[in-house]
Amino acid sequence: MKIGIFSGSFDPIHIGHAMMANYVAQTCGLDQLWLMVSRRNPLKNDSCPADDLDRLEMVKFVTARNPRLRASAFELPLPEPSYTYRTLTLLRERYPDDEFVLIIGSDNWLKFDLWRDHDRIVDEYRIIVYQRPGFEISEDEAAALPANVTLLRDAPLAEISSTFIRDGIRKGMNLSFFLPDEVLDYIKRKKLYER
Repeated sequence: MKIGIFSGSFDPIHIGHAMMANYVAQTCGLDQLWLMVSRRNPLKNDSCPADDLDRLEMVKFVTARNPRLRASAFELPLPEPSYTYRTLTLLRERYPDDEFVLIIGSDNWLKFDLWRDHDRIVDEYRIIVYQRPGFEISEDEAAALPANVTLLRDAPLAEISSTFIRDGIRKGMNLSFFLPDEVLDYIKRKKLYER
């Protein structure tokens, strides 16, 4: 099976994440796409305001809508910090009959050389890069991408961030159109991000 790995803090997961996951799962030749809830990004200093299990539950609401999507807690028991190459290697060891494809945004691709073992990831795995507003990859940069790196040019984009969502909740904004209904209900019920 060919499985895409779309990893993130998903704190919270929003319609931008959901749109991209749905699009990639249907257009990139994958059998499944796993939305993998990560612990802590070594390149980010901030901590996650919502705990691991709350973030995983919110991801499950999104994955329930598309049979090709799966919520994954694979990284949660791993030691911190969380390094992508280690995760991909462990996935390959645990599921030797499957092929894993890394899904990342152009914001991450443009600083990919800062990732631990980035050269090994490029050598050993296929990577799909989706454009993010403000982090566009130029035609010249696209022409220089390694052969196993695919740039999605026509994917729908949503300029939404989890930071915007968390700030909006603290300010009491109506975020009905930015989050799936089940995620918004869960946030309200659990009183997440209010402080």
